[in-house]
Amino acid sequence: MERVRAVGRWFAELPGGRRTKWALLGVWLVIFFAMGPLAGKFEDAQENDPADYLPAKAESVKAIEELEEFPSGDIADAITVFHRDGGLSPEDRATIAETRAQINAERREGVGETRAPVASDDGSTALLITPITVEDGTNEAAELLVDATDDIKADLEGLPEGLEAKVTGPAGFSADAIDVFGQIDGTLLYATALLVLILLIIIYRSPIFWLIPFFSVILAEVTSRGMGYLLAEAGVTVTGQSGGILPVLVFGAGTDYALLLVSRYREELRRHEDKHAAVKVAMRKAGPAIVASGLTVMAALLTLTLAEVTGTSGLGPIGALGVGLAMISMLTILPALLAITGRRAFWPFIPRVGSEGVDETHGLWSRIASWVGQHTRRVWIGTTALLLVLCLGLTYLNTDLTSGNGFRDDVDSVQGQELVEEGFPAGANSPTNVVVTDDSKLAAVRDAVAGAPGVAELSPNEEVGPTGTKLELTLEEDPLSTQGFDLIPGIRDAAQDAGGDDVLVGGPTAEEYDLRQSSVRDNRVVVPIALILVFLILAALLRAVIAPLVLIGTVILSFGAALGLGSFFFENVFDFPGMDPSLPLFAFIFLVALGIDYNIFLMARVREESLAHGTREGTLRGLAVTGTVITSAGIVLAGTFSALAVLPLVGLTQIGFTVATGVLIDTFIVRTLLVPSLVLEIGDRVWWPSALATIAAKAGRTKAPVKPAAETT
Repeated sequence: MERVRAVGRWFAELPGGRRTKWALLGVWLVIFFAMGPLAGKFEDAQENDPADYLPAKAESVKAIEELEEFPSGDIADAITVFHRDGGLSPEDRATIAETRAQINAERREGVGETRAPVASDDGSTALLITPITVEDGTNEAAELLVDATDDIKADLEGLPEGLEAKVTGPAGFSADAIDVFGQIDGTLLYATALLVLILLIIIYRSPIFWLIPFFSVILAEVTSRGMGYLLAEAGVTVTGQSGGILPVLVFGAGTDYALLLVSRYREELRRHEDKHAAVKVAMRKAGPAIVASGLTVMAALLTLTLAEVTGTSGLGPIGALGVGLAMISMLTILPALLAITGRRAFWPFIPRVGSEGVDETHGLWSRIASWVGQHTRRVWIGTTALLLVLCLGLTYLNTDLTSGNGFRDDVDSVQGQELVEEGFPAGANSPTNVVVTDDSKLAAVRDAVAGAPGVAELSPNEEVGPTGTKLELTLEEDPLSTQGFDLIPGIRDAAQDAGGDDVLVGGPTAEEYDLRQSSVRDNRVVVPIALILVFLILAALLRAVIAPLVLIGTVILSFGAALGLGSFFFENVFDFPGMDPSLPLFAFIFLVALGIDYNIFLMARVREESLAHGTREGTLRGLAVTGTVITSAGIVLAGTFSALAVLPLVGLTQIGFTVATGVLIDTFIVRTLLVPSLVLEIGDRVWWPSALATIAAKAGRTKAPVKPAAETT
C-alpha cells in the first residue's frame, strides 16, 4: 500500500516538475501529431447500417444473415411515390413514364432498372421501384444509397402542378438516416467546442487563461477520435450515434475536471509563491477526486457493453475511452501547462499570495451553507418533495418514437410513406420478410402468415435462395409505427407454428420490434449493475458505506425528476411523437456517472474538512468552498449536452435535454441543498464504518478555532 501511495505522490508531482513539465508537453504533442491523421478517419470507420444498431442475437438479424445469400440479399429498393388528390391525370401518367425513362438512362453502377409503374386501385397513387445493389456496412454502399436517391430526386423537378412525388422505401429511409448521421460529428464537434470556449471565457474572465484548459481538452478530443478509429478497426461497433456523443463526453468531462483542478491551483497560488509547489499541492488534493470521478464515469459507461443492442453496447468502450483520455489529459498536460504559464495567465485577475478569492468561505456560497445549516430538516424534506413532484412527469412517458417519426425536420422518406398510405396498404413501402428453410412446409407457412392478424396481403412472388424460400408480407399498419411492431409476435407465432422454429421473420418492422424488446431488457439488466459499480467506487473513495448510499439515493431521485420533467416537456411543449426506448438507459448512465461527479467533488472536500473540523463544520465549509467551481462545472456539462439539440434527430435531442436538465438539477438542488442537508441530518454516522466517524466526532467536540477552508489543506 505504501508503494502505491508513493507512486501516486510521484505521479501527482510529475507535471509540477521544472523539467518534467516540458517532457509532458513534448509527449502530448507527439501523441497529437500521431493521432491527428487517424482522427480524420474516425467518421469513415463508423457504421450506420440498421443491423449495426440491432441486438446481435435477434431473429431479425438472423433473417438478415440468411437473406444475404439470396439473389436480392444486397438489394435496397428506392420507391418513388407519385400522388394526386382525386386521381392521376393522363399528363401525370406520361410524366411518370418519362421520369422512369430518365432514371434508367442516368443510373449509376449498382443501380438496377426501374420497373414499370404500379398503380393503386383508386388511381390516386403510383410507385416506381428502383433496386439498388449495396454491400451492407460499407462506406461505398452508404455513398451509393445517398447518391442514387439524390439522382432520383433531381429527376422529380418540374412536375405538373398538384402532382406530389417523394423518394421513400428502404433505400430512401437509409439515405436520409445516413445523411443525418453524416452531419453529426462535425456539427456536434463545432457546436460543443464553441460553447465550451464561450463558457470558459465567461468563467475565467480572462482573455488568455481559457486557452490552457481548452487546448488540453482539444488534445484529448483528437486523441480519443484517433483511438476510436483504432477501436473500430479492432472490431468494436462504432455507430454515428456513438461518434456524435463522444465529443460531448470528452468536452463535458474534460472541462469539468479542468475546472476542479484549476480552482484548487488558484487556491494554492494564494498560499504559495512558487507556481510549481502550487501545482503539486493542487494535484495531491484534487487529483484523487478527479480519478474517482473518471473511474466512476468509465465504469458506468462500460456497463453498456452488457447491452444486447449492438449500437448501445458499442457506446460503452468508445465513451469510456473518451472520458479516460479526458481524465488523463487533465491530470498531465493541463497541470504541466499551468506550471509553464504560472499565475500571470490569469490576467487581469491574478491570484497573489495572501489575497482572498471567491473559492474561500465567504460570500454567496458561505451564506447558502449557513442557511442550509440553520434549516437542515426543512431543506432536505422540501427538496425531496420537489424532486418527487417532478417525478410525476413520468406519467407522460411513452415510447412511441420510431425510426419513421424520429426526424425533427421533414424528410422525403417519411413524407413518401404518408403518400404511399394514400393509395396502398401502409406496409407496401417496407414489406416484412419470412424465410422458410424447409420447402415441405412452405405451403403451410404461406397459408398461416397470410391469415395472421394485420397482414394485408402476401406477395405471389417467391424468391428461392441457397437456404430456403423468402416470402414477402404487406402489413395493414405503417411498418415503422408501434402498431406495426405489435403485429410481429402474431406473425412469428403463426409462421413458426406452421413451419417450426427455423422459420425466420425479418424486415424493417421486425428489426425495430426486436430493437425495442432488447432495449427493455437492457434497461432491466444494465441499470442495477451500474449502480453497484458506482456504489463500490464511492465506498472506496469515501471509505464509508452510509455516505455512498445517500449519494446513490439522491442521484436516483435526481434521475427520476429529470426524466419526468423531460417526459412532460416532450409531450406537452415540444409535441414530440414519443420517447426513444433507449432514452431511459442512456439518461440513467450519463446522469448517474456524470451527476455523481459533483457529489464526489463535494464529498471529497467535505471529508477533508471533517478530519479537522468535524462533520457539521466540515460539511458547511466543503459546500461553501466548492460552490463556485461545481456550479461552473455543472453549467458547462449541461451546455455540452444541450448541444445535442442542434441535431435533427428527436432521440438525440431528447438525450441532450434530459441529461442537461438532470445535470442542472444535480448542480443546483441535489449537490447544493439535498446532499449537504442529509449529511448534516445523519451527522458523524454518515462516515460509518470508517474511522473518520470517530475522528470527525472528536474534532467537532473540540470546537477548535475555525480557519478559512483555503488554509486547511
